[in-house]
Amino acid sequence: MAKRRVSSGLPGNIIIRLMVGLVFLSEGAQKLLFPAADGVGRFAKIGIPYPHFTGPFVGVTEMVCGTLLIIGLWTRIATVPLLIVILTAIYTTKVPIFIGKGFWAAAHEGRADFCMLLGLIFLFIYRAGKLSIDNS
Repeated sequence: MAKRRVSSGLPGNIIIRLMVGLVFLSEGAQKLLFPAADGVGRFAKIGIPYPHFTGPFVGVTEMVCGTLLIIGLWTRIATVPLLIVILTAIYTTKVPIFIGKGFWAAAHEGRADFCMLLGLIFLFIYRAGKLSIDNS
């Protein structure tokens, strides 16, 4: 007897696109709306070079690429800058926690970053899916 495939009618890729895209869109907007806490000020505090340039640049990059993921346009291309952003975030903020406080503290603080990393890798490999502009 053949197994019957159960489908929700909604391709899973859109859920991953929305999750990752909305988080990056929101984080990018916060870098521009609250520069002292989330943009320039934070970049300066953690030692990112040229924070007056890199803070807004990363914010705009996150907003543009997050929006591209949400609508499913140029999905694979949009994941590349976001992969660079999230790997830099992990290196500059979670690795020091790992070194200073250990694995569990870093795992706790890095949970969202690691989810975004895995979501980006998924989208890079499997692309936007059926409900996207890329699939038109």
